[in-house]
Amino acid sequence: MTTAETTPMDRWNTIPWKKMERNVYKLQKRIYQASQRGDLKTVRQLQRLLSKSRSAKLLAVRKVTQDNQGKKTAGVDGVKSLIPNQRLALAESLTIGQKAKPVRRVWIPKAGTDEQRPLGIPTMADRAGQALVKSILEPEWEARFEPNSYGFRPGRSCHDAIEAIFTAIAHKPKYVLDADIAKCFDRIDQTALLNKVNTSPRLRRQLKAWLTAGVLDDECWYPTEKGTMQGGVNSPLLANVALHGLETIITKRFPRSNSRGFNPPNVIKYADDFVILHADREIIEQCQQVAVEWLKEMGLELKPSKTRITHTLTVAKGKPGFDFLGFNIRQYPVGKTKSGKDCRGRLHGFKTYIKPSKAAIQSHVAKLRQTFKQYRNAPQAALIKTLNPIIIGWSNYYAHATSSQVFKYLDNVVYSMLWSWATYRHPKKNKHWIARKYWRVDEGQGWIFRPAAGGARLARHAKTPIRRHIKVQGRRSLYDGDWVYWSKRLGRHPEVAPRVAKLLKVQQGKCQECGLYFLVGEKIEVDHIIPKQLGGNDAFYNLQLLHRHCHDVKTARDRGLQGTTDRRQVTEEPCEDKSSRTVLEPSLGW
Repeated sequence: MTTAETTPMDRWNTIPWKKMERNVYKLQKRIYQASQRGDLKTVRQLQRLLSKSRSAKLLAVRKVTQDNQGKKTAGVDGVKSLIPNQRLALAESLTIGQKAKPVRRVWIPKAGTDEQRPLGIPTMADRAGQALVKSILEPEWEARFEPNSYGFRPGRSCHDAIEAIFTAIAHKPKYVLDADIAKCFDRIDQTALLNKVNTSPRLRRQLKAWLTAGVLDDECWYPTEKGTMQGGVNSPLLANVALHGLETIITKRFPRSNSRGFNPPNVIKYADDFVILHADREIIEQCQQVAVEWLKEMGLELKPSKTRITHTLTVAKGKPGFDFLGFNIRQYPVGKTKSGKDCRGRLHGFKTYIKPSKAAIQSHVAKLRQTFKQYRNAPQAALIKTLNPIIIGWSNYYAHATSSQVFKYLDNVVYSMLWSWATYRHPKKNKHWIARKYWRVDEGQGWIFRPAAGGARLARHAKTPIRRHIKVQGRRSLYDGDWVYWSKRLGRHPEVAPRVAKLLKVQQGKCQECGLYFLVGEKIEVDHIIPKQLGGNDAFYNLQLLHRHCHDVKTARDRGLQGTTDRRQVTEEPCEDKSSRTVLEPSLGW
């Protein structure tokens, strides 16, 4: 008889993860289907079964200790970066109903303002518990969420929200209620939220324990009587539950009427930001009142400074259009005359342009300028290595909008910064000497910023192709089981690099290590099949896509092969080979 210490199942790297994921997904799919047909009794039974599943507990621990970006961030207990035997111990002790510890408060800068945003860091045990609860509740609510809710949901992104807006205004200019909820995460009424979640008593008690655990800030404990602290694993899901129903109530208040030719307003929501669109200004004003009254039930209110009514084409004062998720959405008149109107003042037509917002451009330029300032004495290769992810990431995000002119403008800005950077380093050299040193001018491809000895070249915004984003279909969910649809969609995501998209196509959307499909929202990493330390190169045939946790296992195996010819001597704890990693970081909706 083997003891617990020698049982292969108790060894982290020998756990059959493929079987575990299939077991959990089958239960989640059944929960989703039962919730779709309104069978609440079956939903509760399946959720209770999933909460006791060893597979679900192991996957929850793996998610927070290996896959999440914040896996090395400690809570109030100082625990971080768990090793395999600690992960196993955490999974074995994980239960629903455990006591919650306070979260550690961290203040981070808020983009575009001098304000700071409070972030709560739970302990590793609480994070694992929240991941388990999220895997239980998310399938139920994915079947209920409204079709035009896009924020913090698996398989949906801000680009889907932008495409939904484009579809809503493509054939007719409309008035817009551009609204923002004031301190949404900090002010949600906890009692109203728990009533809305309407889950089993055991899950309700656990959620309440996390919500009321308090905050530790500078060694001082503060109670949390309202809100869901940002930073928790299940906080985005709870926020979506709190804001669920706005689209439904507005559609009921203003129903479709074929006899009058009346269409209900379009409500498009991304997290705590939402827009309501309709051709009649009076309807928009009524919608604003409905939204204000509806938000009061959850203890929320609109932020006056960020809430306004405008029009996509014409306004009496100021500029038409509005900003949403970093994009500027506006329509321009076109026609026989310059104004687009005939002699009777009737509009000939219009075009819809979605471009990067002015604030987004300014923020990007400021980040580039700060990088140049920080690397003004660094080697050229180091500057290029730092700038390329910034340029490529920003360009990919806006590559599905009308961004060509903005990309060209930004390339001119970058060139001016490059020239200032180069002349600062060599104030006594003439411009021809500086150009020959830092630019490869004689290669027939224009001015290429690259070291003379070779290496990576500086990326350009304008080299990013502009392509149309395809919006997610209606009420589609990751739990509906349509793997053909979701595996194809992953390769077309706006933030997927071209070589990653090609590898996804070659691998048919599957991980080469475990053989499972890549899910939307999972961390995907580019791996060298033959590591560079063993003679591998960067050629396409030597690359493959792996899950982050699968990459950890393979890296440990490669390190073992490098140091010994016996694979059985490879250690359990993987050593991260950061030089061979290219992480696909999805947007907030993935």
